Amino acid sequence: MGALDQAFIQAQEHRPKGTTTYAQGIPLIDLSLLTSPHPDGDDQKTTSIDGLVSEIGNACKNWGFFQVVNHGVALEKRQRVEDSARRFFGLPLEEKRKIRRTEKQVLGYFDTEHTKNVRDWKEVFDFVAKDPNIIPASPDPDDKELIELHNVWPQYPPELKDACEEYVKEMEKLAYKLLELIALSLGLPTNRFHNFFREQTTFVRLNHYPPCPAPDLALGVGRHKDGGALTILFQDDVGGLQVKRKSDGEWVTVKPTPDAYIINVGDIIQVWSNEAYESVEHRVMVNSEKERYSIPYFFNPAHYTMVEPLEELTNEKSPPKYKAYNWGKFLSNRKLSNFKKLNVENIQISHFRIISELADKLDGALSVTN
Repeated sequence: MGALDQAFIQAQEHRPKGTTTYAQGIPLIDLSLLTSPHPDGDDQKTTSIDGLVSEIGNACKNWGFFQVVNHGVALEKRQRVEDSARRFFGLPLEEKRKIRRTEKQVLGYFDTEHTKNVRDWKEVFDFVAKDPNIIPASPDPDDKELIELHNVWPQYPPELKDACEEYVKEMEKLAYKLLELIALSLGLPTNRFHNFFREQTTFVRLNHYPPCPAPDLALGVGRHKDGGALTILFQDDVGGLQVKRKSDGEWVTVKPTPDAYIINVGDIIQVWSNEAYESVEHRVMVNSEKERYSIPYFFNPAHYTMVEPLEELTNEKSPPKYKAYNWGKFLSNRKLSNFKKLNVENIQISHFRIISELADKLDGALSVTN
């Protein structure tokens, strides 16, 4: 990536501070109950699972993210992906760019991605969990055309494809476990969310953040919220993930926990829950000495899913806070900013928020009156 150019430089108010504040009290949740029998029998296991559901609910409500251990994902399968990713990103740039993403072929290698219209200091490799994957051809609501996405794999390392495909199977099991616990924590049936994911648009990203000559000016990934349902993240021991603490808006660093996964509640769950749970803003720091690797798994529903507050979670006292929107069109719109700097803010769920829309109308009426 060479020397830092203007495209990477964050606005003054979004640049990293010189000091690091580590997040304290991040929920660390043990999922061993789901993967092994309880020594005192099924009744005790049920009681313990109720406690686990409560933990999950509190974490989603108060933090918007949490960490899980004893999650059942085989360590060797994750390490195999990580080792293959290191070999792939170690290739010469011209080799990696043989499978470079384009606006038509949105899977593969990419090194010029933007977040909030500022270039990220990273290179990535993207693949979908289900191949082929169906999404809208464009964000235009009148365009009914659909396209198939197919994974594009490099010739080297030859084991990358198999390693990634095996890993995805493990991650899907974990994703459904978490989704079921979140459903229960909202007072919903265990399988309430399952139908949304029958033809899922889930994808996985291999991230590489090279050493940066000016880590006080750039970010590996700029501030953002995840647009999907759940993100399950592995980060190596270098660390760099920061979250915006809900209690005071401070950016705090999430210290890596060995063999743990970090779970982010995404925008879709924020809408489904009618803001009982909130997606958390986060970003990635870089440093001048160490490279960093991470593997996020983005668990997303089918492209035709209409995302809106669930009927069971709304009533006269708590009316829906969002208009329904089509997930596939939302996703297609988001992908536009991956390839070019936009002149407008990228699409956000706040654009569908009913209360803010009414407030805007009221403000407009008042301004006319005055």
